[in-house]
Amino acid sequence: MALTLNDFTAQCKSALADHPGPAGREKVCALVREALKDSGFVAANIPEGTPERHVLYEDPELGFTVLAHAYTDAKSSGPHDHGPSWAIYGQAAGETVMSDFDCLARPDGLKSGKAVRTRDYTLRPGDAHLYEPGVLHAPRRDGPTRLLRIEGVNMDRVKRLPYTEVQPVA
Repeated sequence: MALTLNDFTAQCKSALADHPGPAGREKVCALVREALKDSGFVAANIPEGTPERHVLYEDPELGFTVLAHAYTDAKSSGPHDHGPSWAIYGQAAGETVMSDFDCLARPDGLKSGKAVRTRDYTLRPGDAHLYEPGVLHAPRRDGPTRLLRIEGVNMDRVKRLPYTEVQPVA
């Protein structure tokens, strides 16, 4: 029997309530990996035709949000964090090349922050990665992809400040 969204969100809620902080988020990341192995769960919650950002669940007590994402074409984003929140990216289909960045300067007013790329790696189906608050990263998708993502808070209500990638100083 396929994992249901209700079962998945209940497991996430339990992990976050029982283990506040990084330990609970790591447990949720492991739950995402397990959910991505369940073809029935993926088919039911991240089917072909899913929009680029679709909220599946928002927890009324803890605030975490479960989202489905689908991209039909190539798409990339610049370096960003999730403000005061953490995020888990789980690859359901296709591949996402992720880049990690070191922050050289935080955004200040209208001035964007500065970030330097430190590494690139590829998320493949079944992979999940946790980004703690303030961790800068950037996804690049070269073709169709689908993802399961968990945010510590619904980022629709959080203002994020821009970063510009700069080259390392030699």
